[in-house]
Amino acid sequence: MEAEIINKVANSGLISFDLEEYFHPGERVVYDIKDNLFMGLMLKEKEFRAFLKENDWSVYSGKNVAIICSEDAIVPTWAYMLLAIQLEPFANMLVFGGLEDLEKKLYEVALNQLDLEQFRDQRIVVKGCSNAKIPTSVYVDLTMRLKPIAKSLMFGEPCSTVPLFKSKPIASNI
Repeated sequence: MEAEIINKVANSGLISFDLEEYFHPGERVVYDIKDNLFMGLMLKEKEFRAFLKENDWSVYSGKNVAIICSEDAIVPTWAYMLLAIQLEPFANMLVFGGLEDLEKKLYEVALNQLDLEQFRDQRIVVKGCSNAKIPTSVYVDLTMRLKPIAKSLMFGEPCSTVPLFKSKPIASNI
């Protein structure tokens, strides 16, 4: 007689939280303002304004755009602001900073829309393996969101977890 195989992981009551499910599938692009610099050193307002007016910004439709300047140059803050005004009607997401900053913002928006109540008093495993490159800061952000409401928080896979946090039961006066 064969012994029945019991899936202890399935029966454990653990909830697996996979950040990859919140990955925004849109294209990520970098707009480097260095291409608008005069001699690679500074921005000329008149020429920059003309460029902004003449450029076809619709090529950024639906894209997630990170704005940077990869040169050590004089770029006034208003230049980034003008660029944002041109990109905003077309871009899905727009940030000042690199691709990691963009990724953080995309996850922040996704996590802000999450109903955390579904995780109240639950035992949660934050999935560790992912095909998407998820910034560590997103895991920290998720931890700070889940810790106040979760019964316990772990990292890894349900069959092999690293314990992170366990709430203390409320003592009764009985």
